[in-house]
Amino acid sequence: MDTQTIAVPADTAISSEPSVSTRLAFRALQLGFVLAPILAGLDKFLGLMTDWTRYLWPPFADLAGLSAGAFMGMVGVVEITAGLVVAWKPRIGGYVVASWLVGIIVNLALVGGFWDVALRDVGLAIGAFALAQLARAEER
Repeated sequence: MDTQTIAVPADTAISSEPSVSTRLAFRALQLGFVLAPILAGLDKFLGLMTDWTRYLWPPFADLAGLSAGAFMGMVGVVEITAGLVVAWKPRIGGYVVASWLVGIIVNLALVGGFWDVALRDVGLAIGAFALAQLARAEER
């Protein structure tokens, strides 16, 4: 195998520290993925933003043996927990939120009729994945 050597001038500093832009992107994503899941989770109990049960594929609640409202309360607890994990362990929390959003996308596909919301959640899942990746740089 042929290898190449790249010459770096002696006065060039190479840093493994994240740049200011990288840190700002990380903190913006972290804040967003702390607040959004916590607020959405709390609203599962308050119902101020929407009737969350209309986004639920009914067999999921049936499988759990719960009413749609009780099932969404359980969803709210998971979302609040996910937001708190992002606050304290963003590398893990980013993957948790990304996975949760993929589950929401599947649920919305089963419900049908909410393709706009599902598409938005694809973007959010990508953002949560990016947060987890940026957290790796932040941990160094």
